[in-house]
Amino acid sequence: MSEPPPVLSLRDVSKSFGAVRALQDVRLDLWPGEAHGLVGENGAGKSTLVKILAGAHPADAGTLTVDGKELRPTGPGDAQAAGIAVIYQEPTLFPDLSVAENIFMSRQPLRALRRIDARAMREATAELFGRLGIHLDPARPARGLSIADQQLVEIAKALAFDARILIMDEPTAALSGVEVDRLFSVVESLKQAGAAVLFISHRFDEIFALCQRVTVMRDGRWVSTGLAADLTVDELVRRMVGREVSSLYPKADTTAGEPRLEVKGLTRHGVFAGVGFTVRGGEIVALAGLVGAGRSEVARAVFGVDRYDEGEVLVDGERLAKGDTAAAIAAGLALVPEDRRQQGLVMELSVERNATLTRRWPLSRLGLLFGGGERAAAREWSERLRVKTARLTDPVSTLSGGNQQKVVLAKWLSTQPRVLIVDEPTRGIDVGTKAEVHRLLSELAGQGVAVLMISSELPEVLGMADRVLVMHEGRLVADIPRTRADEESVMLAATGQGGGAG
Repeated sequence: MSEPPPVLSLRDVSKSFGAVRALQDVRLDLWPGEAHGLVGENGAGKSTLVKILAGAHPADAGTLTVDGKELRPTGPGDAQAAGIAVIYQEPTLFPDLSVAENIFMSRQPLRALRRIDARAMREATAELFGRLGIHLDPARPARGLSIADQQLVEIAKALAFDARILIMDEPTAALSGVEVDRLFSVVESLKQAGAAVLFISHRFDEIFALCQRVTVMRDGRWVSTGLAADLTVDELVRRMVGREVSSLYPKADTTAGEPRLEVKGLTRHGVFAGVGFTVRGGEIVALAGLVGAGRSEVARAVFGVDRYDEGEVLVDGERLAKGDTAAAIAAGLALVPEDRRQQGLVMELSVERNATLTRRWPLSRLGLLFGGGERAAAREWSERLRVKTARLTDPVSTLSGGNQQKVVLAKWLSTQPRVLIVDEPTRGIDVGTKAEVHRLLSELAGQGVAVLMISSELPEVLGMADRVLVMHEGRLVADIPRTRADEESVMLAATGQGGGAG
């Protein structure tokens, strides 16, 4: 039996932005009833490809066909009319409108005198939710929905205008395991209904669990397309980076020094209680636990972003003032936050301005900041961290996610911290950049920096940490040395089933 024709085809598509060639001769085919994985390092051109499919960017060359007919979208409306919908990592719902109003925005059913038929809209939304197995009230406001529920609403919105081609761009980056499973069940139902799904992710386990075919991109070019069943993780990595990644977790052995960071009895009522631990110079200590265990909240309190009710924080034996980030920075603390876009960067500012935000005063003279010093400092750290950017004066929003993460790291490493707190340092970045970030953390530990790493990825925790601290429901329940740490011991502690001091 011959294979059905693809519902969407790209051939020899190219796109440039000034002197930067983002895509060159890219090809892609999507088949009905299949999920197709798209992988590549940050900066490989995946986001540009998505924007061309969505009608947000016109291609400079090449052809896009849907159902065998050439499509030249002049805007997102043309792509939607052709049945193409994009589900982004960060949904864009109107928070003060109801779920039903968001789904039928600009396409509301009307009654006589062109009045919106709210009842028909809610009933149509309930019917869509029933098809997808979603349990949400169509009349509830979008404000307060979890990221996972917002993405399900976006999928329902796509089905409301009969989308047959769904593009999912890193949809699981901010989801828990249960939420990922629920999203995957919805995607499976879409496939069974004949939809074609383009699934973009840095998580190989998700690619192999969901996708039948996988396309690899590198440096704006198509590298390969093959059946997922014929590929291995190692082969995917080789195709993505164009080289062997010798070690994803290049953890060097170090000798722990004196205590650098001491946290004693830290409590914030209703959030975490009695948290105490020590991180020594030269150590990488992982703070693990399930989503909601209080890990990020503890880090923010230690750094002074959030206040705490009881306890104390000491750096090199000196007690820090409560809720004072300036004092924390002066004492040698640095915090790379979980949400780099909202908390780590000013997206409208340039790469160089973001990279030097923590050094405004040292780089100024007589209270005036001169561009030459700022640019030289930014260039130094951009080269050390291998930030890929056309110009340091470009907005940081133009960089890929992995390169944005490097800019956040550059901003804090330029302060020469004694204690570095990194919250989900490799979330949403590709395998090659992950290895670079891990190498950097290992080098810093080797230089005597105390590193506290918060991570939801168990392989990262086990591969990089000298000790694993595990939190469960706001309390520290285990301190496991590297020699005894494994997936079972960490997960038992994280779920409240075991643990204890190492």
